[in-house]
Amino acid sequence: MPSTLTIPTTTVGAEMWRPLEDTDHTAAVSVVLKLRGETCDVDCLYCFEKRKLAPGGAQITVKHIRRLGQIFGERPLAIELHGGEPLTLGKDAMAALLDELAAQPTVHRVHLQTNGVRLDGEWLDLFDAHCPGLHIGISMDGDEQGNSWRVGYDGTAIYPHIVDALNLLAEHGRTCGIVTVVTPAVLGRAAEVIDHIASFDAVRAMHLLPAFDTTVTKPLTATGRRTSPSRRLQARAVGTDGPDWAITPTQYATFVLDAAARWIDAGHFRRIKLDPAVATIRRLKGLDTAHCHFAAHKCSHVFTAYPDGRVGSCDELPWPQAHLLPLAAARSESDITEAQHANPLLTAGRELMTKCTSCPYRTVCGGGCTATRWRMLQATGSDDAYCDHRGRLIDGMAHLLAAPDHPAGAHCLRARWRPVVPNAMDDVDAFLARWDDPAAHRSPTRLRAGAHGNIKTAGLPGEQTADDLDPHRPQWREDIEDRRWPLVDTITRSWKAVTHDACQGHARTGTGLPPSAFRVGLLPRTRAEYAALAARLCHTLAAADGYLPAAITAHVVRTDLTSTGTGRRHPVLNLTLTPAAGRTWPDYFSGLDQAVRTLTHAARHAPAVTGCACALRPPRPTREAR
Repeated sequence: MPSTLTIPTTTVGAEMWRPLEDTDHTAAVSVVLKLRGETCDVDCLYCFEKRKLAPGGAQITVKHIRRLGQIFGERPLAIELHGGEPLTLGKDAMAALLDELAAQPTVHRVHLQTNGVRLDGEWLDLFDAHCPGLHIGISMDGDEQGNSWRVGYDGTAIYPHIVDALNLLAEHGRTCGIVTVVTPAVLGRAAEVIDHIASFDAVRAMHLLPAFDTTVTKPLTATGRRTSPSRRLQARAVGTDGPDWAITPTQYATFVLDAAARWIDAGHFRRIKLDPAVATIRRLKGLDTAHCHFAAHKCSHVFTAYPDGRVGSCDELPWPQAHLLPLAAARSESDITEAQHANPLLTAGRELMTKCTSCPYRTVCGGGCTATRWRMLQATGSDDAYCDHRGRLIDGMAHLLAAPDHPAGAHCLRARWRPVVPNAMDDVDAFLARWDDPAAHRSPTRLRAGAHGNIKTAGLPGEQTADDLDPHRPQWREDIEDRRWPLVDTITRSWKAVTHDACQGHARTGTGLPPSAFRVGLLPRTRAEYAALAARLCHTLAAADGYLPAAITAHVVRTDLTSTGTGRRHPVLNLTLTPAAGRTWPDYFSGLDQAVRTLTHAARHAPAVTGCACALRPPRPTREAR
């Protein structure tokens, strides 16, 4: 980490990083057992474990596992059997470890991650006999081309062995998950890669991991007299600007969105879980996820044990900085938490999350991966690129949730996901039906204009309650604030779209309330209309780009409207005008009328097309305050 980098010491909320001692003993911890350290029977060129120089040759023992149960007491344990290659442990030693894990009542899940080279019928019989519920993960980077970085020490591809392992699992009625490292070998081929992995009957999950390895500037040194062909291949792939297998955060976000689009379109979602797509979807829907990149149970709930008795935090954090204490020195969980608080890397890692407290993506993003953000900081002194790609993932997945049949919109750079609270209506479906039916019964509105120009039920500043309006109401025009009327009229009459909410922006001077920004909310009737409106709004912003006052920024906001009667969430789009970064509210309101006129003019001429304007006119680069 650069010595000039300063991390703020603001307190981080529990929603971003929850210390171990702040969770009750029903919350599981993940323990990664590096059964043979970095010992492996293949020599993948990008292997991060070998770069850590973990001890090889030795092995995790039954005694180690028994000790873990004593330390964590009644807390549930999710065990990951990892490496190097865990199957190099040998069948007898593995059977003994699995028996010990089965004997511990707090071990509720055991997962084995393997390259698949050694997997055979005897191994599967052993798993059935000693750990019938064992979850198996296979490391496979897509198709044959994607696996080009996965080689043996002789430099030959191990892809055929991976295929044999997957077919073997299917023959035995076993299922598995796939871990795919996203490298340049798969970029631009997401649909092809996803289809290939899904073609194996045993696969039930896919996890896409990025090769964010720009900090790798030196190849591994040979340990023997002769340099293996694999190490020579690695040496040729590593340069001062990073290795040839590294990708950028933007490339990763694009690949994941394309993969998710194919996963949905091909129906693979019916059989296969795809991450980080599923984790993002769950958080967008307000649901919990066990994926630590999206949850508060981060590095304080992940531990790694090595054969030499070292215990550290998450295995993706740099070593030896992630080391906590010797296993023999840990008598209880309190010793673990004490070591966590004494560890400078974990302290600073948690403080990284202070940046997230003001970020609009935080409730979905959850702060991401601490280890990856550290690597970004080491490389450039900033983790902005990492944060930006997380936002792109969330924006794109929000589109795919709303309009899965129109995947191109997931790559729009102007439409951003934002939580809007409160954002609710009594019965959204009834409102939509009434909008399109002039003969439907409508009660008289109960709206009043207040002293500050806001039109609500009581006309009070800051009030949220208002009757739902549609163009067939006699009071349609007078119940809409003057500043927003031209844009609302354009959207409802020319675009024939539904508006469900709007605000002309109010300074609220003298009320003690914060100012409110200009917005118009659009409620699509169908998924196809959602995609079409999102594209049209993007063209509107593209046409207005460069003509808005400097103090004002326009946004297309993806969010949800909740129907209070059913709790159902409806995807909606908001067109908003907010103060530009570093500008004041007085600056904003002095130019707001001009901005609304510009936006209205752009909306009147925005084409009704299926594709957004980003490919034609990319948005000007801006740096939003997070």
